[in-house]
Amino acid sequence: MEVSKNPSNTTQGTTSEESPPRTGAEKEAVFRARGITKTYRMGEVEVTALHQVDMDLYYGEFVVLLGPSGSGKSTLVNILGGLDVPTSGSVRFREHDLSTFDDASLTRYRREHIGFVFQFYNLIPSLTARENVALVTEIASDPMTPEEALQWVDLSKRMNHFPSQMSGGEQQRVAIARAIAKRPDVLLCDEPTGALDAETGILVLEAIDRINRELGTTTAVITHNAIISQMADRVISLSGGKIIGVQRIERKTPVRDLAW
Repeated sequence: MEVSKNPSNTTQGTTSEESPPRTGAEKEAVFRARGITKTYRMGEVEVTALHQVDMDLYYGEFVVLLGPSGSGKSTLVNILGGLDVPTSGSVRFREHDLSTFDDASLTRYRREHIGFVFQFYNLIPSLTARENVALVTEIASDPMTPEEALQWVDLSKRMNHFPSQMSGGEQQRVAIARAIAKRPDVLLCDEPTGALDAETGILVLEAIDRINRELGTTTAVITHNAIISQMADRVISLSGGKIIGVQRIERKTPVRDLAW
């Protein structure tokens, strides 16, 4: 199933919790999740990772999914990104119901619309930074060049270096460049600073923030670090597989001003 690209990603102001962000006119939701439940069976034990979750994500916004380990954050993002499917409930990406997608359609959806950044960088050690990014640009329909993607994360001078020649923060920024090189509609980041020290984490968050602000890429960041939530448009808190709170941030804190 084909899913068209969004032609008009823009950034937004802040509003009340009950309504989506606005830029003069009401913003549309890029995702609408309703009644999402996910259960796993481990031997004779059934584990519920998500229970009746309702959530919207809007075009161009920066959302932090906040909660402790085991709260369901990663499961929810994996479902939004087409890496997993719910046991029950529905997820709509624009006008498309992802539950109707077969494996081939989900693969195409991930390739064309979703950029992933994980805690561990998953770079190929025998390839340079530019070559790692090129793996994505070679299969995307309208990609940036690897050089352009690396410039977005301030690594132009490191593009011919191998992962072993780069710091952890530089490797994570290569992973971000790889994720955005295909010009995704949505960037999903799972604990992108979890393996980094504070100063290096700031550089990574600055790169993610810039991509959200300047490219208008809808961005969701999973974290257990409440400090990071201060840079978001909205914070969605999870515990025990349920959403326990949604907060609109009226005045976002610049990354460099976060009190680590």
